[in-house]
Amino acid sequence: MVEMDGMKLVQCRAICNYISAKHNLYGKDLKERVLIDMYVEAILDLNELIMRAPVQPADKKEKYMADTVDKATNRYFPVFEKALKDHGKDFLVGNQLSRADVQLLEIILMAEEVKADILAKFPVLQSFKARTSKIPTIKKFLQPGSPRKPPLEVKDVPKVLKIFYGDQ
Repeated sequence: MVEMDGMKLVQCRAICNYISAKHNLYGKDLKERVLIDMYVEAILDLNELIMRAPVQPADKKEKYMADTVDKATNRYFPVFEKALKDHGKDFLVGNQLSRADVQLLEIILMAEEVKADILAKFPVLQSFKARTSKIPTIKKFLQPGSPRKPPLEVKDVPKVLKIFYGDQ
């Protein structure tokens, strides 16, 4: 839950949409908003795959990781590489930073935590990452000690499994 502007907001997507609209990160019109939503939903699909990786059973983890990297490099990243290239602008939608750009940067960083050279075949995404990482507020957020959470550590996996599955 987030308390903001006299409201108690729940549901991550609703909160993100509200914050995005409030801070001019949600497009200038309905057409831009639907494109932002479309990109964000795809990013969230990849995010879910990456987030599930650390809690895979030991005997399935290596295959799961390989499948996730395969999907990132053959399904998701090619779409974003093409979208940025075809759009010809610095950002995914319109010509200004949007929620989709912020979330794309975050998923790139998460994917690099899984496989450091995952962007090797994606020069446009490499450029996007470098460019957006230099935006002052993002640059500050990415500094050591920022609130960006590190990847789940192996020692924490049993705790996460207990939260989601109990004592099975």
